Amino acid sequence: EVPTSCCLCSGSTETRDHLLLTCPFSWEVWQHVIYRLNPPTLPFHDWNEMLSWIRSPAISSPIILRKLAVQSTVYHLWKQRNNVYHNNNIIGPVVIARMIYREVKNTIMARRDRKKFQNLLSSWII
Repeated sequence: EVPTSCCLCSGSTETRDHLLLTCPFSWEVWQHVIYRLNPPTLPFHDWNEMLSWIRSPAISSPIILRKLAVQSTVYHLWKQRNNVYHNNNIIGPVVIARMIYREVKNTIMARRDRKKFQNLLSSWII
């Protein structure tokens, strides 16, 4: 039986938006990741806002970089949720953010010969 409370903060019901966006643990991870993309604060608070933010052409960071960062963050937050739930093993938000940085960097490096990836690394590494 899966518990209904969030295993990352134990403070709210586990919903998609809570677990991946508004949980204090997830929020801290997002703050570290979003900092790399240069907005002053987290620009979304629910799933639909996040999808709109990814697609917005008016934002200074490239769309492909936003997609990579969001995909990696969602993946690592879900992986952490499962790690806590199944193994009772907690990894801190800063460590998870470093894993995300590395994964996005490695993805860009592996595809750097493709035109849309050629200038992304300078946008990602501050």
